[in-house]
Amino acid sequence: MNRPGILVMAHGGGPEWDGRINAALKPLRDRVPVALALGMADPGTLQAALDSLAERRVNNVAVVRLFVSGTAFLHPTEFLFGLRSDPPRRAMVGHRMVDGSELQPLATSGRILLTREGLAGSGEVAGILLDRIGAVGVRPRETGVLLLAHGMGVGAENEHLIEAMNEGAHTLRSAGYAEVRVAALREDWAGPRAEAEREIRAAVTAMAEQGRNAVVIPYRVSGFGPYAKVLDGLEYVATEGFLPHQLITQWILARATAAFCSAGLASPLATCEKAAAEPASPPAQPQ
Repeated sequence: MNRPGILVMAHGGGPEWDGRINAALKPLRDRVPVALALGMADPGTLQAALDSLAERRVNNVAVVRLFVSGTAFLHPTEFLFGLRSDPPRRAMVGHRMVDGSELQPLATSGRILLTREGLAGSGEVAGILLDRIGAVGVRPRETGVLLLAHGMGVGAENEHLIEAMNEGAHTLRSAGYAEVRVAALREDWAGPRAEAEREIRAAVTAMAEQGRNAVVIPYRVSGFGPYAKVLDGLEYVATEGFLPHQLITQWILARATAAFCSAGLASPLATCEKAAAEPASPPAQPQ
């Protein structure tokens, strides 16, 4: 029996943040069993999501990780789903950091199809960035744009994220915006964050000094994060993050379909032939 379902992992936040995630999943729930596990690879919410799918007789679970970086929480996720034997050195359980030796693999009788891509660098995100800047109503040649992300603690992982963000930056440059920069605040690491804050403020200040409109697009799933405090006193226009936007639904659909098709299974969301023939791409650029 091939009974497919989707388990979406997401960071989670306040009621508005969580509501936007659920709204993005609603079009998929009408077509396939979907469970949502909020938290940073939290064993409790992941087990509850697996149990929910098992109650609906799902035995092929596409796990879609709705994080900006594909490396975010990947090691603990792979361990919890039994896809690697070595536990992570440290992991989050609820809001508590624990030693990885405290983790135990989750209980599941279904087949786990784990996706490893993050949102960063995807065609869907490029399309969202164009829509966000388009809604501001500024002239591209008079505008500087800053794409601002949470960032990663490990230097190599942060550099990989910046490289992926440059895909979206390239889309905006091709659309004629005078200047497009990318930056990561590295929010949870005091030393790197202090340096990043100085560089971010300098970038926005320079845009204003050159007579450009400064637009800050949060390169994050939802919300503006702590950036208003970081940019306090500077002149800029803020936009939304990636949600709400229908392209997030499309990104989840595409990742789940790819997982099913790679495993040789029929997808309830799109044919494998169609998915292979229609890679994600950003919408047409404004003239």
